[in-house]
Formats: sequence, C-alpha cells, structure tokens
Amino acid sequence: MESPVAEDGPPRAVKRAVTVKDVAAAAQVSRATAARALNGYGYVGDEAARRVQEAAERLGYRGNRIAQALRQGQMPIVGFVPGDIQNPFFARVAHDIDAALRRSRHSLLIASSDESLAQEQGLLDNLRALNVRGMIVAPASEGDNRHLARLVREGVPLVLIDRELPGMECDSVTVDNEGGAHEAIGLLIANGHRRIALIHDASRIATARQRREGYLRALAEAGLPAEDRLIAVSQSTVEHAIDATIRLFSRPERPTALFTVDSLMTTGALLALRSMGLAVPRDVSLIGFDDFDLATFTDPQITVVAQPVGQIGPLATKMLLERIEGSDQPARQVRFPTRLIARGSVARVDFGRA
Repeated sequence: MESPVAEDGPPRAVKRAVTVKDVAAAAQVSRATAARALNGYGYVGDEAARRVQEAAERLGYRGNRIAQALRQGQMPIVGFVPGDIQNPFFARVAHDIDAALRRSRHSLLIASSDESLAQEQGLLDNLRALNVRGMIVAPASEGDNRHLARLVREGVPLVLIDRELPGMECDSVTVDNEGGAHEAIGLLIANGHRRIALIHDASRIATARQRREGYLRALAEAGLPAEDRLIAVSQSTVEHAIDATIRLFSRPERPTALFTVDSLMTTGALLALRSMGLAVPRDVSLIGFDDFDLATFTDPQITVVAQPVGQIGPLATKMLLERIEGSDQPARQVRFPTRLIARGSVARVDFGRA
C-alpha cells in the first residue's frame, strides 16, 4: 500500500494503531490481563490495572469505546424489529420512534424481520447480545413466541406494536383491526354490493387474520355467504397483489367490490384493475386498510380504513422508556380505534347487478 504524500515533502509513513498486545508488553502483563483492564470485565489486581492504564495513555491506545459501552450496557440504544420496513406503515412508525428516542438522547437500531419468524428470532438474539436498553417488535407470527417470552422473563423492556400476542405479559400498542374491516365491508353492503372480494396476507400474521375476521363477520351479519372464490391470499407486496387481483377479476362472474388489508395491496389492486381496463368505482368499488399518499392522488380518491399511525410510535416509545427507567406497573395493552374515511372509490350498485 502506498504511503500518503505530503503536499510539500516525501511520502509519510502510516502510523500503526496501538493494539492491546502493545499495551500488554509495555505494562509487562499478559494480553488477557490487559484486555480485562482496558475493557472493564473480570478481575485484575490494582497494581496490574494501574500499569495497564499508564501504558495505554503513554502509547496513545484508543480502544473500541463503542464496543466496550455496548458490552457494559452503557449505550442508550433501542432496537426496533418491524415486519417489513418497506411497508409505509412501518416506515412511518420507525420515523416516529426515532424522533421520540432522540428527544430522550437514545439511538435506534432497525432490523426488519421480513415477516420471517426465524429471522425475527435471530435479530432479537443479536440485539440482546448488543445489550440494547429495550426493544419494540411487530411479531411475525402468533405461533412459536418462546423467544419473546424469554425476553420478558429476563426483564428486557419490550413493547409489541401492530400485533398483540395473547398471554404475553408485556406492553402493546395495536388498533381495532377487526372492527375497522367490519365497518368497511358494512359500507360496501350498504351500497348494494353482494360479491365482495378480499385480498389478505397469510393468517399467521395477527393483523391479517383479524381483518379477515371482520370481513367474514360483516358478511355473516348481512346473511351473505363467504365464498372461497372471492378470497385471495397474497404476500404484502405490490407485485403479489397485482397477481391476486388479476386472478379474482378474470373469472366470468367477477366481484363488484374489493377490500384489501394494507396499502401495498391496495396499490397493487389499483394497478391491476387499470391494466384490465376496469375503472374505480364504475366497474369495481375499492376500500383499502391503511391510509397512504397515493390514496389521495388518484382520481377518484380511495376510501380507506385509517389507523392513527402518528400515535403508535410515540406511545410505544413512551411505554418503553418508562420500562427502561424502572416502571413495574402491570403490562398495558392499548388498542386504538380505526377511522373509515369515505372518499370516491365506492359506488352504489343495484341488487340485480350485485
């Protein structure tokens, strides 16, 4: 490797960084003893510790202070594990958590589980090894959650968002997913729709299951059958939602209305319907769960079930910081109501057409 060249002279030699081995040699102790003295773990005699510190100062040793602080639990860092950071809902929540933490002089580490239970378990293990002060998690599954229960038993401050886990003794911030979906389907039924399609994510994710239950409950209360041909399972991506929408609307007796369970699916549905030459709401009425920017940029604007997303991150952060500061009050479960925002994507149909 070439040596740096001074502006007015010959090349300068690069000064080698002082290592623990150098400090140990200067202090006449073993490398292990020097490492313990410098990093603040294990037993080191007073005299040996003094010689190590004097040698480190004399040689200009600069250890990895961040790594040391992490090991000792001194870094004010919080971990956030969302389901999918590309989802606008989680992106907004992450932004709000970060802003709230900075006001309390904490920093945020974000790592997306991509809705994988195995990935979530690995990420939480890594965050635990880093000695973060606490964690905010959107659980990827209602199934095997022993890793989360272990964090609670070990006293790690933990707040769940978006998805609650029955029996888990920790704070959570969620919304009324079933009630929001029920209200949306009720609006479609009130406008004469009888063939109402649903695109939802895998039922292992609590929010998708609850929104599907709201859909089914509204149909049952109206005396309408739940038809498998009107329900499509899709991953929460625009591309998969496009495919699911095309499958639903390529059948001879197509639906007159569609309900999607998140904003990425709503975007995919809009693109698919446009590619098929179907107009909203002339040919298809559409309601999506989650408000998002595109919903107000389209013509017509899209009717949505809105979550109070601006309140979720700040409240979850407040609850977590209280636990970090030692609060021992019983676990709190906060469930926000949703709000149906009626725009222009729902049209009335007569019973003959529906």
